[in-house]
Amino acid sequence: MTPLRVVLAGLGVRGRHWAEVLTRSPRCEIAAYADPNPAAHERMVAQYGERPAFETAEAALAAVPNVDALVLANPPIGRKSQVQAAVSRGIPLLVEKPLALSLEEAADLVALAEAASVPLMVGLNFRYLAVTQALKRLLAENVVGKPEFARFTYERYRDGRRPDLNKYPLTMDQPMLWEQSIHHFDLMRFVYERAPLTVQCQTWNPSWSMYASDANVAAIFRFEGGMVINYQGTWQSGWAEPHFEWRTDCTGGIISQRHQFGDLYYAPQSAAALTPVELPPYETWITETQALLDAFVDTVVDHQPLQCSGADHLWSLAMVQACILSSREGKSVAIASILPPKSGDSDHIL
Repeated sequence: MTPLRVVLAGLGVRGRHWAEVLTRSPRCEIAAYADPNPAAHERMVAQYGERPAFETAEAALAAVPNVDALVLANPPIGRKSQVQAAVSRGIPLLVEKPLALSLEEAADLVALAEAASVPLMVGLNFRYLAVTQALKRLLAENVVGKPEFARFTYERYRDGRRPDLNKYPLTMDQPMLWEQSIHHFDLMRFVYERAPLTVQCQTWNPSWSMYASDANVAAIFRFEGGMVINYQGTWQSGWAEPHFEWRTDCTGGIISQRHQFGDLYYAPQSAAALTPVELPPYETWITETQALLDAFVDTVVDHQPLQCSGADHLWSLAMVQACILSSREGKSVAIASILPPKSGDSDHIL
């Protein structure tokens, strides 16, 4: 096949991951770069070769002929004009999460794409990790029974001043929820294949936090079927050593993931020790991003069903917005109640 000509907008940390997988893929080629930072262009050219370079995605789409797809790896701010520029030309989009920093804005972007019948995929790369797929299989195969409750713990001291990290989370509202927890909430929905019903949440900022808004989150979710998930996510832990565990308690035992990229185990209820699950080798941030790109190309080229759709993503964004509302008002929030009406009527698992 002729490679898809892709405009890559956003050349920061995540943009470099996308440049790597686009360069490696035999089904894609980078047609142009877009980023307002000249230094980012210089780094990209030095590593991945000369391409036409523009300050904005809109300018690139207007000037570059025969564009087949747009990857938005830039911050989730001001995306409406970028999405409009793509859908007006019938160009499919792969957009990094979160799609927007409000549920309402995200719903508008989804509506724009749907009205033009243009695929809009959200870059939820953690769905494509081998450990995520293996965890999902353990549940599907009923290895330790049906899940009834879970604990999801992500504790990290994220130094937002590091040169290799994006700086905009330092000043944004609720950075942990919008930038990190959105991944975790999406994984809950994807793995358990259940709709979230309610949440009781508290967000806060410790005294040592470098972030302008709350960087820590504690929440209890209730999902379909009575499942309860206890979530704690921190970007301002009191210890620099990160800690991750996603433990699922089932009718016949437990499943435990000890690292966000691997370390998966299970144990029947009467077992004295955990049984490790063998996982294939991976290249961090690359292997799962390549799988995400492959799924996108399958939709664009082979007309396969769209995965990680914008419409599906609205449910995870609603979980974020419900957490914010719950923390602010000190009450439990019904998640479907804050979805736009059309989204609330759609299937929650795609």
